[in-house]
Amino acid sequence: MKTTVLLFFALAFHLVASAQEKSLHLSLEEAIQFALENSYNMQASNNEISAAKATVWETTSSGLPQINASVDYQNFLKQPVSLADFDGDGVDEQFVFGRKQNLSASVTVSQLLFDGSYLVSLQASKTFLKISEQANEKTELLTREAVINAYGSVLVSEKSIEILTGNLKILEKSLQDAQKIYENGFNEEEDVEQLKITFGTLKNQLNNVERMKTIAYQMLNLALGSSMDTALILTDDLDSLVEQNINLGIISESFEVSKHIDFQIAENDRAAKRLLMKLEQSKALPSLSAFVNYGGQAFSDSFSFLKGSQQWFDSSLLGVSLKLPIFSSLGRQSRINQARIALETSDFRLEETKQRLSLLAEKAKSDYQLSVDNYLTAKRNVGLAERIEKKQRIKFFEGISSSFDLLQAQNQLYTQQQNYVQSMLDVIAQKAALENALNLPIKTKN
Repeated sequence: MKTTVLLFFALAFHLVASAQEKSLHLSLEEAIQFALENSYNMQASNNEISAAKATVWETTSSGLPQINASVDYQNFLKQPVSLADFDGDGVDEQFVFGRKQNLSASVTVSQLLFDGSYLVSLQASKTFLKISEQANEKTELLTREAVINAYGSVLVSEKSIEILTGNLKILEKSLQDAQKIYENGFNEEEDVEQLKITFGTLKNQLNNVERMKTIAYQMLNLALGSSMDTALILTDDLDSLVEQNINLGIISESFEVSKHIDFQIAENDRAAKRLLMKLEQSKALPSLSAFVNYGGQAFSDSFSFLKGSQQWFDSSLLGVSLKLPIFSSLGRQSRINQARIALETSDFRLEETKQRLSLLAEKAKSDYQLSVDNYLTAKRNVGLAERIEKKQRIKFFEGISSSFDLLQAQNQLYTQQQNYVQSMLDVIAQKAALENALNLPIKTKN
């Protein structure tokens, strides 16, 4: 019996420990840092940087010494026959030259001495690495914004559930009171039915928000890069988070388009197009390489190449190779023209990016200002709507107001509450969008 009890407690402890391991307690800043390290997009972006570094080395290594070895084995199933008239009598005799089997082995060391396209390719691979690193920075900004929106959506769903639960509690009490008044003959059945309709509608809204809450948590897990079944405990509440994100001073932040990551990516794209044109032009230059070869050959009528008595014949070769492009039927010039057109297009794209980013920054400032104004208005309106609904509820039960007036006050309250909660999410989301538009750096923990 004692053993059974101990096993039970051990199992219970294990289950509790496992549950704790699968749960995460996160503030918004902690969630952002977690996502920057673990999100799927960030992991993929980090892999792309690793691949770009490997590409740089691949390009670099093509200009370094290359060593290649080869081994060739031949076994004539039927040796070729040669004819020759050695006696001069006009009769050819058959001769077989060589042995039936032969084996050759060689090592070649080659070195590229000059190739214009190699130098350009090396520059292009480094530019590609820089683009990958900038894409990683862009991914960090987008990941931060996605986590902020997902985190805010969870808090909004929880806030909505809190509000709807409170409304249902009040409405349920009102319905019970109205039912008693109707049973005592002091109001009409329509008043009770009207409250039942509102109660049912509100109950459906609560059930829907509870389902959406589950989806919101799953979306946050997806943004974080954690398993869907990970239990998340959010340590920030919606009200304090909104207050933290109200900072109108950010609107006066100066915008330097040259420091924006999208503009830098566009600049590097232009640099890549310029290098592509240089690469095509460099293909008209000569290329020079040198090589040294050393090898040996052995011949035998049977496979005796591994024996110490086998005779080997050494050979060595030193060579230089010069390639001069002369005429390509205008194909090379056509490729150069295509690269030049691509470079001109990248110039247009760069200017368009510059103007677009400036416009988006101004729009983001305006949207953020509007979200703060809407939040302050909604906060004031929800207080007014609560007082109006309360007064109409008192008047209704005192018999000096109709159920229609109460319904209007309730619908107005519920609408203002929804506007209020949505305005809170808008403040958080628009602040994140503005930070991205201004390309403000991500704060990382030391």
